[in-house]
Amino acid sequence: MEKAFFTGMARLNKWLLPSLSKKQLDLSKASKWQLALIGWRYYVTSRALG
Repeated sequence: MEKAFFTGMARLNKWLLPSLSKKQLDLSKASKWQLALIGWRYYVTSRALG
């Protein structure tokens, strides 16, 4: 049940949230909200895969 929820959240993230890797964002110059967005996407993706 939990894995299905996070899989859906990962698909929603991919569709709604901006892709910062395509913009070639430098992590050392990222703002706080960009780092929070990266952390959120990592958390959801790791839960969906695990």
